[in-house]
Amino acid sequence: MRNALIVDDHPFVRLAIKILLEKLGFEVLAEADNGVDAVQRARELEPQLIVMDLNIPRLDGLEVITRIVTLGLSSKIVVLTEQAPQFYAERCMRAGALGFVSKTAELDELQLAVQAVMLNKSFFPRLEDRGRTKASVNESESRQIENLSNRELSILRYIARGMKNKEISELMLLSDKTVSTYKTRLIDKLNLKSVVALAEFAKRNHLI
Repeated sequence: MRNALIVDDHPFVRLAIKILLEKLGFEVLAEADNGVDAVQRARELEPQLIVMDLNIPRLDGLEVITRIVTLGLSSKIVVLTEQAPQFYAERCMRAGALGFVSKTAELDELQLAVQAVMLNKSFFPRLEDRGRTKASVNESESRQIENLSNRELSILRYIARGMKNKEISELMLLSDKTVSTYKTRLIDKLNLKSVVALAEFAKRNHLI
Protein backbone atom coordinates (compact mmCIF):
# COMPACT_ATOMS: atom_id res chain seq x y z
CA MET A 1 0.00 0.00 0.00
CA ARG A 2 1.21 3.50 -0.83
CA ASN A 3 1.75 5.80 2.13
CA ALA A 4 1.69 9.51 2.87
CA LEU A 5 2.47 12.30 5.32
CA ILE A 6 0.07 15.25 5.72
CA VAL A 7 1.37 18.67 6.81
CA ASP A 8 -1.10 21.44 7.65
CA ASP A 9 -1.84 23.44 10.79
CA HIS A 10 -5.63 23.16 10.38
CA PRO A 11 -7.10 19.87 11.71
CA PHE A 12 -10.14 20.07 9.43
CA VAL A 13 -7.92 20.41 6.35
CA ARG A 14 -5.77 17.48 7.46
CA LEU A 15 -8.92 15.38 7.92
CA ALA A 16 -10.21 16.25 4.44
CA ILE A 17 -6.85 15.34 2.90
CA LYS A 18 -6.70 12.11 4.89
CA ILE A 19 -10.16 11.02 3.72
CA LEU A 20 -9.22 11.73 0.10
CA LEU A 21 -5.89 9.90 0.32
CA GLU A 22 -7.44 6.87 1.98
CA LYS A 23 -10.02 6.71 -0.82
CA LEU A 24 -7.09 6.68 -3.24
CA GLY A 25 -5.56 3.72 -1.42
CA PHE A 26 -2.96 5.51 0.72
CA GLU A 27 -2.05 4.74 4.29
CA VAL A 28 -1.51 8.02 6.16
CA LEU A 29 1.58 7.32 8.25
CA ALA A 30 1.50 10.57 10.22
CA GLU A 31 0.34 14.16 10.34
CA ALA A 32 2.26 17.31 11.27
CA ASP A 33 0.99 20.78 12.09
CA ASN A 34 4.30 22.64 11.75
CA GLY A 35 7.40 22.68 9.59
CA VAL A 36 9.88 21.36 12.14
CA ASP A 37 7.81 18.26 12.85
CA ALA A 38 7.21 17.83 9.12
CA VAL A 39 10.93 17.50 8.39
CA GLN A 40 11.39 15.15 11.35
CA ARG A 41 8.46 12.91 10.31
CA ALA A 42 9.67 12.85 6.72
CA ARG A 43 13.16 11.80 7.81
CA GLU A 44 11.86 9.11 10.17
CA LEU A 45 9.12 7.64 7.97
CA GLU A 46 10.32 8.36 4.42
CA PRO A 47 6.75 8.55 3.06
CA GLN A 48 6.12 8.04 -0.64
CA LEU A 49 3.91 11.14 -0.75
CA ILE A 50 3.84 14.38 1.23
CA VAL A 51 0.86 16.74 0.94
CA MET A 52 1.72 20.02 2.64
CA ASP A 53 0.77 23.64 3.13
CA LEU A 54 3.28 26.48 2.83
CA ASN A 55 1.92 28.79 5.51
CA ILE A 56 2.71 26.61 8.52
CA PRO A 57 4.16 27.50 11.95
CA ARG A 58 7.78 27.26 13.05
CA LEU A 59 9.45 26.45 9.71
CA ASP A 60 8.31 27.98 6.42
CA GLY A 61 6.95 25.57 3.80
CA LEU A 62 9.55 26.46 1.17
CA GLU A 63 12.29 25.74 3.68
CA VAL A 64 10.62 22.43 4.55
CA ILE A 65 10.64 21.37 0.89
CA THR A 66 14.29 22.35 0.55
CA ARG A 67 15.32 20.39 3.65
CA ILE A 68 13.39 17.28 2.64
CA VAL A 69 15.00 17.33 -0.80
CA THR A 70 18.42 17.90 0.78
CA LEU A 71 17.91 14.78 2.91
CA GLY A 72 17.82 12.81 -0.33
CA LEU A 73 14.36 11.37 0.31
CA SER A 74 12.37 10.07 -2.63
CA SER A 75 9.10 11.48 -1.26
CA LYS A 76 6.91 13.14 -3.86
CA ILE A 77 5.70 16.51 -2.61
CA VAL A 78 2.35 18.12 -3.45
CA VAL A 79 1.78 21.63 -2.10
CA LEU A 80 -1.81 22.45 -1.12
CA THR A 81 -1.98 26.09 -0.11
CA GLU A 82 -3.91 29.33 -0.16
CA GLN A 83 -0.74 31.23 -1.11
CA ALA A 84 -0.82 32.97 -4.50
CA PRO A 85 0.41 30.64 -7.27
CA GLN A 86 2.03 33.49 -9.22
CA PHE A 87 4.49 33.94 -6.35
CA TYR A 88 4.87 30.36 -5.16
CA ALA A 89 4.14 27.73 -7.82
CA GLU A 90 7.42 28.13 -9.68
CA ARG A 91 9.40 28.50 -6.44
CA CYS A 92 7.93 25.25 -5.16
CA MET A 93 8.82 23.52 -8.41
CA ARG A 94 12.40 24.78 -8.24
CA ALA A 95 12.66 23.73 -4.59
CA GLY A 96 11.66 20.17 -5.47
CA ALA A 97 7.86 19.85 -5.25
CA LEU A 98 6.11 17.95 -8.03
CA GLY A 99 2.66 19.46 -7.59
CA PHE A 100 0.93 22.69 -6.56
CA VAL A 101 -2.79 23.01 -5.84
CA SER A 102 -4.72 26.01 -4.53
CA LYS A 103 -6.96 25.52 -1.51
CA THR A 104 -9.64 27.42 -3.42
CA ALA A 105 -9.80 24.58 -5.96
CA GLU A 106 -12.05 21.54 -5.74
CA LEU A 107 -10.72 18.44 -4.00
CA ASP A 108 -10.82 16.75 -7.41
CA GLU A 109 -7.82 18.87 -8.38
CA LEU A 110 -5.82 17.58 -5.42
CA GLN A 111 -6.76 14.06 -6.47
CA LEU A 112 -5.48 14.73 -10.00
CA ALA A 113 -2.26 16.18 -8.58
CA VAL A 114 -1.66 13.15 -6.36
CA GLN A 115 -2.32 10.75 -9.21
CA ALA A 116 0.02 12.70 -11.48
CA VAL A 117 2.98 12.89 -9.10
CA MET A 118 2.73 9.20 -8.24
CA LEU A 119 3.29 8.60 -11.95
CA ASN A 120 6.37 10.87 -11.75
CA LYS A 121 4.57 13.66 -13.58
CA SER A 122 4.35 17.26 -12.43
CA PHE A 123 1.12 19.12 -11.69
CA PHE A 124 1.22 22.93 -11.60
CA PRO A 125 -1.24 25.76 -12.40
CA ARG A 126 -1.75 26.67 -16.03
CA LEU A 127 -0.02 29.87 -17.10
CA GLU A 128 -3.31 31.60 -17.91
CA ASP A 129 -4.53 30.94 -14.36
CA ARG A 130 -1.37 32.46 -12.92
CA GLY A 131 -1.71 35.49 -15.15
CA ARG A 132 -5.32 36.08 -14.15
CA THR A 133 -4.43 36.03 -10.46
CA LYS A 134 -1.47 38.29 -11.01
CA ALA A 135 -3.70 41.01 -12.43
CA SER A 136 -5.23 41.50 -8.97
CA VAL A 137 -1.90 42.36 -7.36
CA ASN A 138 0.02 45.60 -7.69
CA GLU A 139 2.32 44.98 -10.66
CA SER A 140 5.29 46.88 -9.24
CA GLU A 141 5.20 45.03 -5.93
CA SER A 142 4.56 41.77 -7.76
CA ARG A 143 7.81 42.18 -9.68
CA GLN A 144 9.66 43.02 -6.47
CA ILE A 145 8.43 39.81 -4.85
CA GLU A 146 9.43 37.73 -7.86
CA ASN A 147 12.96 39.12 -7.57
CA LEU A 148 13.36 37.87 -4.00
CA SER A 149 15.24 34.65 -3.34
CA ASN A 150 13.41 31.82 -1.58
CA ARG A 151 15.32 32.55 1.61
CA GLU A 152 14.50 36.26 1.44
CA LEU A 153 10.84 35.43 0.90
CA SER A 154 10.83 33.01 3.84
CA ILE A 155 12.41 35.59 6.15
CA LEU A 156 9.92 38.22 4.96
CA ARG A 157 7.09 35.87 5.91
CA TYR A 158 8.63 35.23 9.34
CA ILE A 159 8.96 38.97 9.91
CA ALA A 160 5.31 39.45 8.98
CA ARG A 161 4.38 36.85 11.61
CA GLY A 162 6.12 39.00 14.23
CA MET A 163 9.08 36.69 14.80
CA LYS A 164 12.30 38.07 16.29
CA ASN A 165 15.81 37.66 14.88
CA LYS A 166 16.69 34.94 17.40
CA GLU A 167 13.61 32.89 16.52
CA ILE A 168 14.27 33.21 12.80
CA SER A 169 17.96 32.38 13.17
CA GLU A 170 17.20 29.23 15.18
CA LEU A 171 14.66 27.99 12.64
CA MET A 172 16.79 28.69 9.59
CA LEU A 173 20.10 27.69 11.19
CA LEU A 174 21.53 31.15 10.59
CA SER A 175 23.32 33.59 12.88
CA ASP A 176 21.47 36.60 14.28
CA LYS A 177 23.82 38.79 12.27
CA THR A 178 22.91 37.02 9.03
CA VAL A 179 19.20 37.47 9.74
CA SER A 180 19.81 41.18 10.39
CA THR A 181 21.64 41.39 7.07
CA TYR A 182 18.67 39.79 5.32
CA LYS A 183 16.29 42.28 6.95
CA THR A 184 18.40 45.19 5.76
CA ARG A 185 18.59 43.67 2.29
CA LEU A 186 14.81 43.22 2.18
CA ILE A 187 14.19 46.82 3.21
CA ASP A 188 16.54 47.94 0.44
CA LYS A 189 15.23 45.61 -2.29
CA LEU A 190 11.59 46.42 -1.56
CA ASN A 191 12.31 50.15 -1.18
CA LEU A 192 10.80 50.30 2.29
CA LYS A 193 11.82 52.13 5.45
CA SER A 194 11.31 49.78 8.38
CA VAL A 195 10.61 46.26 9.61
CA VAL A 196 7.01 47.35 10.25
CA ALA A 197 6.74 48.33 6.58
CA LEU A 198 8.08 44.89 5.61
CA ALA A 199 5.30 43.22 7.60
CA GLU A 200 2.67 45.48 6.03
CA PHE A 201 4.07 44.73 2.56
CA ALA A 202 3.82 40.98 3.15
CA LYS A 203 0.25 41.20 4.45
CA ARG A 204 -0.83 43.54 1.65
CA ASN A 205 0.40 41.05 -0.93
CA HIS A 206 -1.13 38.04 0.85
CA LEU A 207 2.26 36.41 1.53
CA ILE A 208 0.99 35.14 4.89
